[in-house]
Amino acid sequence: MAPPDPESCCYSGPRKTPLEAMNDPPEKVLYVLCLQSPENRKTVCDYIATVDADPSSPTYSTVLHRLYTQDLNDEVHHFGWNSCVSCTDPAIKRRYLIIPVLKSGNIYIVDTIDPVKLSISKVMSGRDIADRFNLTYPHTTHCIPSGQVMISYMGDAEGKARGAFLLLDGTTFEPVGLWNKKDADQGYDFWYQPKCNLMVSSEFGVPNSFMKCFDPKDVAKGDYGSKLNFWDWKKGTLSSSKDLGASGKIPLELRFLHNPDAEEGFVAAALGSSIFRIHKNFFGYWTASNVVQIPPKKVEGWMLPAMPSLITDILISLDDKYLYLANFLHGDVRQYDITDTSKPKQVSQVFCGGSICKGEGVKVTEDLELEEQPERLIIKETVVRGSPNMLQLSKDGKRLYVTFSLLNPWDQQFYPEACREGTCIIMLNCSDAGMTVDEEFFVDLSKEPDGAIRAHEVRYPGGDCTSDIYL
Repeated sequence: MAPPDPESCCYSGPRKTPLEAMNDPPEKVLYVLCLQSPENRKTVCDYIATVDADPSSPTYSTVLHRLYTQDLNDEVHHFGWNSCVSCTDPAIKRRYLIIPVLKSGNIYIVDTIDPVKLSISKVMSGRDIADRFNLTYPHTTHCIPSGQVMISYMGDAEGKARGAFLLLDGTTFEPVGLWNKKDADQGYDFWYQPKCNLMVSSEFGVPNSFMKCFDPKDVAKGDYGSKLNFWDWKKGTLSSSKDLGASGKIPLELRFLHNPDAEEGFVAAALGSSIFRIHKNFFGYWTASNVVQIPPKKVEGWMLPAMPSLITDILISLDDKYLYLANFLHGDVRQYDITDTSKPKQVSQVFCGGSICKGEGVKVTEDLELEEQPERLIIKETVVRGSPNMLQLSKDGKRLYVTFSLLNPWDQQFYPEACREGTCIIMLNCSDAGMTVDEEFFVDLSKEPDGAIRAHEVRYPGGDCTSDIYL
């Protein structure tokens, strides 16, 4: 595969509208964060894989390059760009991937000047950040309009819950201090809307709890979140919080509509198996309303008598027409028409794995949605192990990439076979008629050079549907 031209590939170029961005050239490579198997974690580091996504290439849907991190205690999770379409500093170009890792807290600055063979430009010690700022367990990375980079954090130096936001200098990438004037109780994802003078953040839980495994007793103890936090974007102050209640337990991924004039977005509540619409109420205050509720399935042979869907990721197409979500326990990916944001309509559903497939040892005794348990997905004569977790959509809205790892302890708890034998990356073809499995794109990660691995988040040069915030 011939490497894409760095300027056309990674430079964000003149500011575009979301609809203009839909006409950008299709992605040629994917950048994918990959986690080692439990057996390898003591000897081999995680890595960032460059995957060939050019269907005309002879190496299509294979790994072209692997860039290893430098600490065995890392756990790669989420990452973002140093600059995106919101950056107002013309001197700062989209070139570096900012990769804060969970367990060690290290921050890797990765150069994409060669868009296939990535290289580490700088590493900031998680230990130093913990010592200076009392922060651990970083999560979401966004470029902000000033040219700085902002990273959300979930824990303090002792692994207790702390919702805070660290700023990095846009040129040196050195930490410059906290964005927030006061912490939130818990942290996870965030999304900002400057035209509304708003930032919204969500809550996962206490790192000391969620980094062990999932225990329902920890939910009862209050170790998992249920609130959205609304911030004054200009002042960095917490304006208000909204408790989402029982159906809003563990609110994770936040996505606003891409249209910068739209004053609404969505958040996925994982344990609540619901989607909340974020909007202003009649009195002009920010609030959230439950607009999608996925019913639990009554089961036998599982840890609880009722299995929630566990929504772990959502995203919105650049034209703000469709919302996609992944259910990590039930194992399906769903497509919703959100033309009416207050009443999403399910268009399509594809089962890609999960815990309720036939022959997996779980018997569904009552299902309000399905007449029978789904078959396990097989692509190119290979069984798809694990369950869909992270999603990334092409700019034109036609290709949805799906990965199958959530968090090391949770992967081992719910899908130990996938941890041992590796997962894959698949693609769903998307249209107004719904989603279908693409039988040609299949990245089998079971036979990587160091052994089986799992893929988490996906990005590609030139931005995507979750890294760019339009002004």
